[in-house]
Amino acid sequence: MDHVLAITVIDAFTETDEQLCQKWFLEKQARTRRPISVLVKLDEARIGGSSVKAFFEDALFALRHYKEMGHLAIVAHSNVLRALVPIDNLFFERASRGREERYFDASRLQEAMDFVKDGPQA
Repeated sequence: MDHVLAITVIDAFTETDEQLCQKWFLEKQARTRRPISVLVKLDEARIGGSSVKAFFEDALFALRHYKEMGHLAIVAHSNVLRALVPIDNLFFERASRGREERYFDASRLQEAMDFVKDGPQA
């Protein structure tokens, strides 16, 4: 699965976490011609304790590398995130071309992994 980056955020998302995620994404990108699909599991995370700067840097990185990204699966148990994912899809609809962001309840982790594994081809 050279084209999938799967991470679990436990407790909080820090600037160090963001730097590692960028490094792993770029390493995967260098090894494959496929778009990199990302699975982020947040059900154990305390989002409120996360770094605002890390989330801002993550968003900027995603925007800069959007064309190299495949599917994005958000796995959590959060009504707020469940509501935000469709808004993201509307915002990026024109640029998506086969890419999709989906929310999965934490109980559907395997379904989320299958979704990113089957992400868009190059």
